[in-house]
Amino acid sequence: MEQQASTESRTSAPPAKLALFTLTTMVIGSMVGAGVFSLPSRFAEQTGVAGALIAWAIAGTGMLMLALVFQSLAVRRPDLDAGVYAYAKAGFGEYVGFFSAFGYWASSCVGNVTYWVLIMSTVGTIWSSLGEGDTALAVILSSVGLWAFFLMIRRGVKEAAAINRIVTVAKVVPIIIFVILALVFFDPSVFVENWGGADYAGSLFSQVKGTMLATVFVFLGVEGASVYSRHAKRREDVGRATVLGFLSVFAIFASVVIVSYGIMPMSEIAELRQPSMAGVLEDAVGTWGKVFISVGLIVSVLGAYLAWTLMAAEVLFVAAKDDDMPRFLRRSNPADVPVPALLMTTILTQVVLVITAFSDDAFNFALDLTSALSLIPYLLAAAFAAKIGLRPDPLTAGGRTSNRELTIACVAVLYTAFLLYAAGLKFVLVSLIFYAPATILFVMARREQGRRLFSPRERVILAVSVIGAVLGIVALATGWISL
Repeated sequence: MEQQASTESRTSAPPAKLALFTLTTMVIGSMVGAGVFSLPSRFAEQTGVAGALIAWAIAGTGMLMLALVFQSLAVRRPDLDAGVYAYAKAGFGEYVGFFSAFGYWASSCVGNVTYWVLIMSTVGTIWSSLGEGDTALAVILSSVGLWAFFLMIRRGVKEAAAINRIVTVAKVVPIIIFVILALVFFDPSVFVENWGGADYAGSLFSQVKGTMLATVFVFLGVEGASVYSRHAKRREDVGRATVLGFLSVFAIFASVVIVSYGIMPMSEIAELRQPSMAGVLEDAVGTWGKVFISVGLIVSVLGAYLAWTLMAAEVLFVAAKDDDMPRFLRRSNPADVPVPALLMTTILTQVVLVITAFSDDAFNFALDLTSALSLIPYLLAAAFAAKIGLRPDPLTAGGRTSNRELTIACVAVLYTAFLLYAAGLKFVLVSLIFYAPATILFVMARREQGRRLFSPRERVILAVSVIGAVLGIVALATGWISL
């Protein structure tokens, strides 16, 4: 009996409780990372001021709808404690829920790679051996940092959350200072010249479409509070933290892009080395501006890496507790850290980090793949919100959602579907190369429970994912698509 109790303790430690402010900083901390520092050149590569304003209007509205969806679901379905994954499973079955959990987890791992690439690229401006974060030395140093974080996070969720709270404040300050300084040195004539976009930008529709994956990447993490809902002191704080975090970050991100168009010509911003925000401020105030942003970037990126690693491990842990992942992933230590899930997260991040060294553009490849992998989980969460709005559900608080909530959910579905279109076939196929082999984990879980591996409906989903993965591999092998 004593041995059984000890095993149970290792399997499920009591969850640490987090207040509204901490949950909000988890949302902000997970969104404010590598993406914001790359925004000036990412937008300038695709669009001018007019296209940027439209893109932010679309992205802001769409992501706000997603934020409101997570807020609504936190209240309507308080029994679902794993956010994105739990909503997909409740709405569309175990296998679809498994794919949602895996896709969200994989996107977190790939996103973590962008942080290390950007740190090494930043340091590479003074240490050329690191290149743009894609050299052998850069990969080795990034790997050391990756495993150092693994050892730190093992110490506990409360300790990691406290560090994240401090880092979130520290990393927002330099970004706000960037916006203020850019406004001081703002040149209206340069801004006007950038209005319609450079000659290479193409039509306004193509300009806006080209920025969509970048906006998805910077807003990843909007669901952070719902992922950590099991740790919240009060359930209503989950929805509040989601909306507060989103609105704060949206104002910062849009400002960073728009003020940059008043400092340099669009074509010059597009050619800046990442982090491009540093290059913009250097042009405005001199070398110290570049150094200032570079230091802020390192603090910001390390904080975002911490938040995303915690969220990724949490998703695997909860999926395992719901019997949708193998049982070994449900174990946690006395500090409430799911160590096996954290270890798998670190291993996949390490693998993708090595793969990016062979990419033509390591940072942008990892950024776009992160966005593409996250779209399916977001689409399924929005679709679940729409589903419970269309039909009564005995498990939904109040019986069914309001017409306002249904409208918000439908807009969120349309937005995420448009993002899949904007991502293009390349990243959809590469995403399926990740998704299809993951079914091995689903099979392991089913066998542990002595259940039939797949239902007829699940076999169809499996076939589609495998066919897509095979097409992706063939496309890579023949050069039709490239990394």
